[in-house]
Amino acid sequence: MKCPYCGYREDKVVDSRATAEESAVRRRRECLKCGKRFTTYEYIEEVSLMVIKKDGRREPFDRKKLLAGIIKACEKRPVGMEKMEEIATQVERSIQKKSDREVFSTRIGELVMERLKVLDDVAYVRFASVYRQFKDVGQFMEELKSVLSKDKIPRKTKGE
Repeated sequence: MKCPYCGYREDKVVDSRATAEESAVRRRRECLKCGKRFTTYEYIEEVSLMVIKKDGRREPFDRKKLLAGIIKACEKRPVGMEKMEEIATQVERSIQKKSDREVFSTRIGELVMERLKVLDDVAYVRFASVYRQFKDVGQFMEELKSVLSKDKIPRKTKGE
């Protein structure tokens, strides 16, 4: 393991524990040269899962790519990295449970959007705008209206 701060190749494990879903082992490490701490995750390597893209191409499932999309949607939002990792893990586990060896990219996108919609409206709309590739502002506005309408709570007026 290489230290992300100084590049030194030796460290010690300070803490090791299973993640909440027990799908990975989280390890806190300390660099033996600079003394800084960093976190690594250890996952079970699953059978290769192929993603069927919208244009019909197939490519191997890439958790890093999934997480990068979630991070981009949550940029400058009050969403912690742990929560983003959790979404990626939930989506990955869901597609591995329900898929043989192939999954449509559209299914992955829908699973991410379901979770982002509950977590953060702005992150959801950002992800949806890229994922759904809105053709015009009208489509984008329709999506915004649906998000805004779910947030409206009837308020009592005077005399009720």
